[in-house]
Formats: sequence, C-alpha cells, structure tokens
Amino acid sequence: MKIKPNPTVLVQKPKWLRRRLPTGSEYEKVKGMISDDRLHTVCQEAKCPNMWECFSQKTATFLIMGSRCTRNCRFCSVLPGPLEPPDPAEPARVADVAHQMGLKYVVVTSVTRDDVADGGACLFARTITEIRRKMTDACVEVLIPDFQGSQDALHTVLRARPDVLNHNIETVPRLYPRVRPQAEYQRSLNIIRWAHAYDSALPTKSGLMLGLGEEEMEVENTLKDLQSAGCRILTLGQYLQPSKNHLPVERFIRPEEFEAWRKKAIKIGFTEVASGPFVRSSYHAKELYQEITP
Repeated sequence: MKIKPNPTVLVQKPKWLRRRLPTGSEYEKVKGMISDDRLHTVCQEAKCPNMWECFSQKTATFLIMGSRCTRNCRFCSVLPGPLEPPDPAEPARVADVAHQMGLKYVVVTSVTRDDVADGGACLFARTITEIRRKMTDACVEVLIPDFQGSQDALHTVLRARPDVLNHNIETVPRLYPRVRPQAEYQRSLNIIRWAHAYDSALPTKSGLMLGLGEEEMEVENTLKDLQSAGCRILTLGQYLQPSKNHLPVERFIRPEEFEAWRKKAIKIGFTEVASGPFVRSSYHAKELYQEITP
C-alpha cells in the first residue's frame, strides 16, 4: 500500500539533493547590492536551492513589481497579497544593479499582479529598455506571468524585443486545480503559442516541476503540447516543498530519470533541454540561450 506524505511534515531529501552551499565574498557582495537598491530576486523570495551558487557566480534573477503576489499557488513560497503599487523607478534600479554586477545575460521575472491593469506588462517592457540603455550588449530573458490571458499585455512585452520569452507551464493539466488554482493550463499554453506566432524567430521557453503526483504519460503529453505551441527551450526540475504549509513532495525523481526525460524531450522536438533535480527556470539560462544562437 502506498503511503501518502503528510503535508504538515517536510520529507527528508535523498542524498542526490544534498550539497554544500558555497558562500563567500561574491555571494555577500551580490546580496548587498540587491538589498541596497531595494530590489528583489526570485532566488530569495522563492527559496531557490541554487541561490548560493548563483550569487557566488555573480548571477541572479530579478523579481520586479514587489515581493508579494496576487495569487497563492500551492507550490510557491512567494507571499500572497501585494501591499503597494509597482514602483515606476524600479526598471532603472534593476538596470543599474545588473550593470554593477557586470551581467551579459539578465533574467527578469515578476510576481503575478492581477491587481494591475496590464498585469505589469509595461513595467517589463520598461525594464528591458532600461537594461538595453545601460548595457547595449546585454541579452535579456523575461519570465512572465500569464497576464490573465491578455494578448495586448503580451504584445507590450514582445515589442520591447526580449531575447528569450519564458512562461512556465509548471505542471500537467490534471494537477492545475490543486497546484495552480488561479491559473489555467490552456491560458498558459496560449502565452507560448501567441509569442511564437508574433515572432517565430524569438526563442520561447517553458518549464515543469516533477514530483507533484504527475503520471509519465501526462508529462509526455504536456511536453508535446508545449512543443506544438512553439516552445523551443525546456527546463525540468524537482519540486521541493518550501514549508509544511505547501504541497508535499509526492516523489523524488532520480537523476537518471531526469536524463531520460531530457532525451525524450529532445526526441519530441525541443531545441535545448535542461533536466535535473536542481534545474530551475533561469538556472544556467545564459548557457541554454547560447546553445541555440549561432
């Protein structure tokens, strides 16, 4: 008989998910710059397991429009309930810190702001513009919310010409009511489809978490849906329970299974795939982008 994990208990991680956390002067320097400029990173707010590694290597994923979200997904540690409107000066501060860090590849994401008329699309566009103004040779990847299915909002971002458009599908359709109750599978799929239709040369990207109770055929069908929608870059990673108040891990996926999924995804038609226990949406984003560009 299968024993289901107790959602009030954090399940112990297997050995392949344990590693030493690198810290040092670069880690503290990056952390200090972000704090001094009153910025947020998804690394910190979402408790990313790669934060120590990325900060130590002078990389980070900027989180715009505050540190709180209008949604309350059961897998995410970002706190719900925005307290203030987006800061119009934030795009310039993001560009300044990215410049100070010497970034050549900048990843920008956001909390979901359903309380803002365009979902924050204009702020994404202005952030891309400010980064390009400050660093003419920088590439910019944006990881956007679903904008409640607004094509106009999506086009606002696309007109700013990001180098990569990322929107995570997160999980299989059956699990949406439990994992992402305020989101819709088809709506997220449409974001990828519309972006590809707007500019077929623009690299589109998406990702899934594994370990939430999905079945193998469900994952395969979701990958086929994404590829058919025009998604070129895929990330697959292990779901980790942020706290006892979040969904429990149903299963820890072994590294060799992730490698098998990488091969299957390439066979399905994705151009580049990052698949592994520690893989997240923006983990080694620059390297994935470089693999698909001449």
